Amino acid sequence: MYAEERQQAIAALVLSRGRASVAELAQAYDVTTETVRRDLAVLDRAGVVRRVHGGAVPVRTLHLVEAGVGERDSTRAEQKDAIAAAAAEFFPPTGSSVLLDAGTTTARVAAHLPTDRELTIVTNSVPIASRVAAMPNVTLQLLGGRVRGLTQAAVGEQALRVLDALRVDIAFIGTNAISLRHGLSTPDTDEAAVKRAMVSAANYVVVVADSSKMGQEDLIRFAPIDCVDTLITDAEIDPADRDGLTEQGVEVVIA
Repeated sequence: MYAEERQQAIAALVLSRGRASVAELAQAYDVTTETVRRDLAVLDRAGVVRRVHGGAVPVRTLHLVEAGVGERDSTRAEQKDAIAAAAAEFFPPTGSSVLLDAGTTTARVAAHLPTDRELTIVTNSVPIASRVAAMPNVTLQLLGGRVRGLTQAAVGEQALRVLDALRVDIAFIGTNAISLRHGLSTPDTDEAAVKRAMVSAANYVVVVADSSKMGQEDLIRFAPIDCVDTLITDAEIDPADRDGLTEQGVEVVIA
């Protein structure tokens, strides 16, 4: 097989599967991993695929269009439920403060809030605030600002001013995309600013994201990988991604 033919085949495979690792491509086309990396570099320069740690993804995985809460809530629901249950193990002792980012996975985390300890909950999520407001053991602080209808999250200067003055024990952060190169990212500028402030306000950062977010890159980075203490995800995460995160000092918990 000529190099051009192999590159076309690799591109077709990546586009059809949504992702392919260097190792599996080398095995599939009986070439060395160095040859595959050169092929991916050619395809990346041509704008056909995007190289990521350990492999490649289609260029279309660089999202510019953001899905709404309803659509995202029904996507990979089983994995999100498992992630939320695992996240419950990270709730701190009584008297602590917890920041819950807006999102469908973090909303599931909120459903696991313990009732046997007193916690201060800070959130910019209207649905999360509605869920926890009546809990007798919770002191709720809802961040103000403009509410984005798409995500039902408060954003803007009012939320940023409050976050700038806060220091919380732990933050559960959601993300639209996560990659070793680009870090945590999201399509919206205002949403990214609030998420960035949340990460800065926390002593400990737990990212809750299903494996479909891995290797993805959205328009605006709000935090590099080294700001993440723990990632809770599902068992479908690519081993290369898991190893890369671990090498960066991130604890990876498989739900």
